[in-house]
Amino acid sequence: MTKEIWLNLPVKDVEASKAFFTAIGFTPKPDQSAPGERACFQAGKSIIMLFPDATLKQFNGGLGVNDTSTTSQMMISFDAETKEEIDELADKVKKAGGNVFSEPSEVQGWMYGFAFADLDGHRWNGLYMDFSKMK
Repeated sequence: MTKEIWLNLPVKDVEASKAFFTAIGFTPKPDQSAPGERACFQAGKSIIMLFPDATLKQFNGGLGVNDTSTTSQMMISFDAETKEEIDELADKVKKAGGNVFSEPSEVQGWMYGFAFADLDGHRWNGLYMDFSKMK
């Protein structure tokens, strides 16, 4: 039924967000991007689309977009291959201008992860999960 999941995110500055997501290691999809209008990335088996607020408002039936400085509609989570990959990604996020609001650490004895906000305040959670340690 579903081939891919596409996450459409509102951004204030498409080019700045494009630079951020490129710097943290997401794979740009230039064939589906247009300077200043949209940026597309492959992230695992998901597609991340970045649109200016006004464009996304057109797509979502005229609803406004969340003020990420005061609300969070969701947290986008993804998995990593190793703990070291989590540490490296946290460093990349900081260097690219993101806000790591939860430093890499053990979670519940079977996960290792961190959480950050991108340039527009969208919340992300990177995890390494060792299911053999899950209770």
